[in-house]
Amino acid sequence: MAFSESADPHLTLRRIERQHALIEALRSRRGEPATATRLAQDLGVTTRTVERDIERLRHSGIPIAVRRGPGGGYAFDARSSIEPIALDPGEVAALVVSLVALGPTATESARTGMRKLLAALVTQN
Repeated sequence: MAFSESADPHLTLRRIERQHALIEALRSRRGEPATATRLAQDLGVTTRTVERDIERLRHSGIPIAVRRGPGGGYAFDARSSIEPIALDPGEVAALVVSLVALGPTATESARTGMRKLLAALVTQN
């Protein structure tokens, strides 16, 4: 019996890593659109995989714009800095678990994010 991507933990982990890389690739473009073909080349996957990942991310509420026509593609217009966010300990724990699934050192953003979340979560003596 074949496993669906959601049933196989190895495929799920690869999808998490790939989607993180996809968001980072879009974020680094500072709102400039990238085609599915370009993103697929950068990530080493098929165009269809990029399209499915974009759809999953958009369905989850990630603000990825789709621009049709010449010069179009996918864009994620993220801020270069954000205001402080107040999170309760449960929310921080949920983010820590997500980073553990991704791999807390998978990217520089994951590494520094994990460090900051743990510093906020752990009681200071």
